[in-house]
Amino acid sequence: MNINIENEPVVIYSGNAWQAGLLKSILDDAEIEAFLKDEIIGTLNPWWTASGGVGSVKVVVDQINYYKAILIVAEFENNLKKEE
Repeated sequence: MNINIENEPVVIYSGNAWQAGLLKSILDDAEIEAFLKDEIIGTLNPWWTASGGVGSVKVVVDQINYYKAILIVAEFENNLKKEE
């Protein structure tokens, strides 16, 4: 059996629905296919959503795109901190 680890999904970010959606859009613009996980619970019960906590929306990419995506995540998080 040949398992291709490059297609393994990996969570690169957890946050509220708005942040996760914005980051997914930025990744899509960088031609990195990204998916949102737990989007429904994060939208229905936003008060349960702590950044990275229970009920948070996760941004997922393929393992092959991890290093490129994590650089974008770092810049995204830095920009969020500047706005606080």
